[in-house]
Amino acid sequence: MAATQPVTLAGIPNSLLPPTIAGPIFAKATEQSTVMRLARRVPLSMTANTEIPVPLDVPTADWVSEGGKKPLSSGGIGVKTMSGKKVATLVAVSEEVARTNAAGLYQQLSQDLPTAIARAFDTAAIHGRTMKGGSGPFGDYLTMTSKSVTLGTTAQSKGGIYADLVKGMADVTDDDWDFNGFVADKRLKPQLLLATDTSGRPIFVDSTEPGTGAAGAGTLLGEPLAYGSGISGKYRRQSTTTDSGLRAIGGDWSQAAYGVGMDITVKTSTEATYVDEDGTVHSAFQENLVLLLIEAYFGFVLGDAEAFVKYVGAQAGS
Repeated sequence: MAATQPVTLAGIPNSLLPPTIAGPIFAKATEQSTVMRLARRVPLSMTANTEIPVPLDVPTADWVSEGGKKPLSSGGIGVKTMSGKKVATLVAVSEEVARTNAAGLYQQLSQDLPTAIARAFDTAAIHGRTMKGGSGPFGDYLTMTSKSVTLGTTAQSKGGIYADLVKGMADVTDDDWDFNGFVADKRLKPQLLLATDTSGRPIFVDSTEPGTGAAGAGTLLGEPLAYGSGISGKYRRQSTTTDSGLRAIGGDWSQAAYGVGMDITVKTSTEATYVDEDGTVHSAFQENLVLLLIEAYFGFVLGDAEAFVKYVGAQAGS
C-alpha cells in the first residue's frame, strides 16, 4: 500500500484507506472514546495474539552494603494476551456520489466512522456487549468489577453525592490500587451540578473543557474525567440500546490497555444486497448504490477488574 496514492473511488476498486485518511480516523476515534482517553495504548498485531505486559506491582528496592547481597524485587509482571477483534459497518451511498465526489465521500466517512468505532469499542470495553446487545468481543470489560456504589444514597448532611464518589475511590485505594480517573455518562453532569450542601451552595463546579467529539475533558475529585454515552449504553438514534443505569467508572487506568490495528479496510460492491434496520432487503444494483464494508481491528484487556469501581444510579440499585 503506497501512502502517496490519491484517494479515489472513480473505478470503485479501492480496498484500503491510505494512512492519510486512516490515521485521522483512528485519532478521532481515540478522542471520542471515553475508555481510550484514559487507558494506555499498546501495540496490536492483526494476525496474531500480542503478549501485553500489565504491571501488577511496583518493584522493591532496598539499601545494601558495598558488595552485599542484592535484594530480590517483590514486584511482578502479569502477562495478558490481547488479540485483534474486528469491528465492521456497512455504508450505502449513491453510486453517482461515489464516482463524482470521492473526496467528499471520504471526508464524510472520516467524520462518521470515528463515532461509530468509538461507540462500538466503548460498549464492548465497558459492558462486554455488542451494539445490538449480544456478547462482546473482549474477554475483559470494566463492569466485571464487583465494586459498586449507588449514587444518591448518602444523606445531604453527610456529603451527599460527593461522599458517594469518595466512597468508591476509597474502595479502590483501600484495595491497594491507584485511583487516577473517571469515565462518566453525560447524564451525570447535571446531577453533579445540581448537588448542593445543606446551605444550598453548589458542591461541584463545571470543570469540563470543550472536547473533540463526544467525550468532554475535565476533572472530578481532582482526577481526569471523560464524559460519553457509552457508559450508560444508551445512544441517541440507537433503538437497540438501553440505559443500563451505570453513571461512571473510576479506578486505576494503568490496569486497562487497548490496541489498534494499523489499517482500515474498505470493500466495495455495486451488486450486493443488504438488510436495513427495519428488515427491508435492498439491492445495490437495482437502486444504483455503492456498498462500502468498512472493517477495523481493536483489542482490550484488563490487568484486574477489581482496580475499578462502578457508580450506578439510584434507580438501578447495586
